Amino acid sequence: MIKLPILISIKIVTRENSPLDRTERDSMGVRQLPAAAYYGIQTLRAVENFPISGLKPLPTYVDACLLIKKATAQANQELGCIPPDISSAIIQAADEILQGNLRDQFVVDVYQAGAGTSHHMNVNEVLANRALEILGDTKGNYDRISPNDHVNYGQSTNDVIPTAIRIGGLLALQKTLYPALTNAVAALQDKATAFQDIVKSGRTHNQDAVPVRLGEGFRAWSHILADHHRRLERAAEDLMVLGLGGSAVGTGLNTHPQYRFRAIAILAELTGMPLQSAPHMMAAMQSMAPFASVSGALRNLAVDLLKISHDLRLMDSGPKTGLKEIQLPPVQPGSSIMPGKYNPVMAEMTSMVCFQVMGYDSAIALAAQAGQLELNVMMPLIAYNLIHSIEILGNTLAALTDRCLKGITAVPARCEAYAEGSLALVTALNTHIGYLNAAAVAKESLETGKSLRQIVLEKGLMTAEELAQVLDLQQMSAMPT
Repeated sequence: MIKLPILISIKIVTRENSPLDRTERDSMGVRQLPAAAYYGIQTLRAVENFPISGLKPLPTYVDACLLIKKATAQANQELGCIPPDISSAIIQAADEILQGNLRDQFVVDVYQAGAGTSHHMNVNEVLANRALEILGDTKGNYDRISPNDHVNYGQSTNDVIPTAIRIGGLLALQKTLYPALTNAVAALQDKATAFQDIVKSGRTHNQDAVPVRLGEGFRAWSHILADHHRRLERAAEDLMVLGLGGSAVGTGLNTHPQYRFRAIAILAELTGMPLQSAPHMMAAMQSMAPFASVSGALRNLAVDLLKISHDLRLMDSGPKTGLKEIQLPPVQPGSSIMPGKYNPVMAEMTSMVCFQVMGYDSAIALAAQAGQLELNVMMPLIAYNLIHSIEILGNTLAALTDRCLKGITAVPARCEAYAEGSLALVTALNTHIGYLNAAAVAKESLETGKSLRQIVLEKGLMTAEELAQVLDLQQMSAMPT
């Protein structure tokens, strides 16, 4: 027998230390569980099978699963598929957990059985056992309330998990990323207004370029993030089309004819989202394209946010030997050995998160294409990576905004000195003295240290009045209207 290495120590989470004194049976046999545990035998097997990362399901993903179970229990009660007392107990159990109870009972590693069956049964077992308690019964008495026959009535991992990814993604966007984007855009617009009259040297290829307004640079970033907000909202529209009710392969086997419509309508009420049933449930269950699309939009946001974080670090570089056109707010000491050093840590953190999101997107793309026939078994990876990407990007933007963007100050003297000293100012002379003459002026300025203005006047190429008008930095840097 091959003995697998245990990479980390896995502790089965219970609400208290208790003896192994509850017996449960599944199709593979009998096992004992702690009396205090609300998960059951299938969860126990999954914990033993997958001691992989120590990563547990994200709270938002658990919330999505619970909302689905609440909606399906209500729909099945209304349609006469499960008894009202059982449905009510399941709904109450879901509500209790949504309010924060029993959250330590969701214990299956992120890297688990394909399609998410292990996590799905974890949810079913916890709800069944808490519902049993609510009815005054004992945990494990699945003859009265079964994780499979009651909590999971009319459902399959194959339609519940892709629905949970959709709902979890939408919840994360609405609660975390959308508000963070809105606040970041507002903070950048405020800085754009504050810095509008400060002129700095533009830079292309990291070399001198024509002058720009410091404020316009911040305004450009605000537009970039606002555009990503819109792109994300468009991509997320596909998450609102659900294959719930498709059962195992999309045929709706073992479901009431009205079940999928009623369950989705209730779920829409619970979430406040305009959810709808997919026109073809098999397609909704097989294709991971909606997740890949949202992930791609997240990756694109990460790419531009990464660029902004790099720009912030460059513009704040120094304080004596760098650009130092802006001052990022110091939030912590920057060195264990160099006193008085402060680093652009919020921008550095942002870069690392962006790298992670881009990596998650690659993994999601690989998982999305790995579906075979009626099922994609890589959904647990997609679920974690997609929802985690949304949430860490949202948390990052929130932290960056509050701890960095809002506190940025300009260094006007440094900006003006760079703008005045830039050789690229010669560009404005092209239409007056010609490109070749302007190039010669720039070359002489670099070689002699003389200013562009001095050389042009010495050569008699323009009058002082003409030169003052052409090299007006405010005019040169004004954006077209």
